[in-house]
Amino acid sequence: MKDKFYAYIEQLQDTITSKLEEVDGSAKFQQDIWERPEGGGGRTRVIANGAVFEKGGVNISKVFGELPESMQKYFGVSDANFFACGLSLVLHPKNPMAPTVHANWRYFEMYNKDGEIVDQWFGGGQDLTPYYLFDEDATHFHTVSKTVCDAHNPEFYSAYKKKCDEYFWNSHRNEARGIGGLFFDYCKASDTMQMEDWYNFVTDVGDSFLGAYVPIIQKRKNLSFTKEQRDWQEIRRGRYVEFNLVHDKGTLFGLRTNGRIESILMSLPPHVQWRYNHHPDKGSQEEKLIEVLQKPKNWV
Repeated sequence: MKDKFYAYIEQLQDTITSKLEEVDGSAKFQQDIWERPEGGGGRTRVIANGAVFEKGGVNISKVFGELPESMQKYFGVSDANFFACGLSLVLHPKNPMAPTVHANWRYFEMYNKDGEIVDQWFGGGQDLTPYYLFDEDATHFHTVSKTVCDAHNPEFYSAYKKKCDEYFWNSHRNEARGIGGLFFDYCKASDTMQMEDWYNFVTDVGDSFLGAYVPIIQKRKNLSFTKEQRDWQEIRRGRYVEFNLVHDKGTLFGLRTNGRIESILMSLPPHVQWRYNHHPDKGSQEEKLIEVLQKPKNWV
């Protein structure tokens, strides 16, 4: 399963980066191959200063070896080895009318001292972070997510949409990071879903990403905007950074397993503002966004 899934994300990385270069029309992804001393490595691809994307990354990695002590305590195990692989992407467009997007699809195995698999699971999801809210964009993104979920189980979308709203929650701000999407983790074999079934589900979600995001970025990338709107984008990016550094489990896992810091922090935008006690004007489009972020909405 691990070889099969890693081969899939290698292909998916190629597919996604090729399409995004086409969308940008100017910048190209720069590739960086790296190795992890304890075992494994990855293929990082970063785009920057493009016509559309100010910064973005589409990264794959596989890491393995002895599970660090901090993670053994987290999982309640001892003397365990692990294997983890996944694709993680974040795209920060220049235009504040275009949303930031994040996605991740991953697979994890844990072994006992004899090398036998004692646990395995899939995880992942995709979520949208707009700076100016276009209801039709949110509806489109969630409709794609619901359609792919419904093909596997009619209960998946509502469950994973709810988990996404709960996970990407900046509790110290009492607001969501964005307008959500899907979030699923610890997807293990059960009476109704074998690991092959989970593989089919996760890869279908991965294959749906470009259809969920590209129509939105194509529609918004050339809209006009003001300096004030750009300032608002950078202020909201600050909240994005706060979530990733304070709450995100993927970031924390990477740091605790001696992951590659440049790849882990690839998700951070290049231009950000933190303004003291900033509040949008009453009745403004900026306030409309905050209202939705403070009370997650059902889009489909």
